[in-house]
Amino acid sequence: MMGIVESIALSMGAAWGSGINLYAAVFTLGFLHNTDKITLPPDLVFLGDPLVMAAAGLMYLVEFCADKIPGIDTLWDGIHSFIRIPAGAVLAAGAVGELGAGAQFAALLVGGTLAAATHATKAGTRAVVNTSPEPFSNWALSIGEDIAVFAGVWAALTHPWIFLGLLVAFILFMAWILPKIWRGIKKVFRWLFRSQAGQGQGPPAQAPPAQATPQAAPPWGATPAAPPKGATGHEEAPGEASPRPAEGGTRRDPDNRP
Repeated sequence: MMGIVESIALSMGAAWGSGINLYAAVFTLGFLHNTDKITLPPDLVFLGDPLVMAAAGLMYLVEFCADKIPGIDTLWDGIHSFIRIPAGAVLAAGAVGELGAGAQFAALLVGGTLAAATHATKAGTRAVVNTSPEPFSNWALSIGEDIAVFAGVWAALTHPWIFLGLLVAFILFMAWILPKIWRGIKKVFRWLFRSQAGQGQGPPAQAPPAQATPQAAPPWGATPAAPPKGATGHEEAPGEASPRPAEGGTRRDPDNRP
């Protein structure tokens, strides 16, 4: 039978690991139990069943690949919001089954909350990192998360006091980083909405070219109005008299008088 500290460390370790990578946590617990490294509580012995380990191993491989693809990892995290949190709560309750029903229910509440917090931290961090065009930061985060789960579950089983101290530090870190992640996510969504709105508006409409207004034709038999001065292209010099036709139809030169 585990002591109280060991049971609490296993309970919180299982919940914490489930919020990051449920399948890695389940596979690690089952593997350590089957290799006689640790002895799981009666309510968690089923994790060592070959069928459970095969399913956890297969799903871990699927998640390992999905976690490396930007966009797919965010979709995967969204779907697993309904899997990691309740599974983490169940594992946390099963770890303290020997301490009584009250301890189980308390572990269910605390473990579910811890799994939700770690899941939100992981999913939010991925959503912000996915805005980077290069994939290497995403791969580094994914591999680092897997290593952290394997090491964290192992530490919870073999060094419970050290694990609980690190868990307190991690909870303080989550309380500090989650508001920043939330602000980063809101900035990402605002940028996406503005981009979509800019693409949907299109170029501004231009006014059609102005067209000349046609002039109405003069009535039948009416004399058209004379063009304004200078419209014909000839301007009279100052003091120059306009030549006028003489009577009889001949032009008369004013300088040659009879």
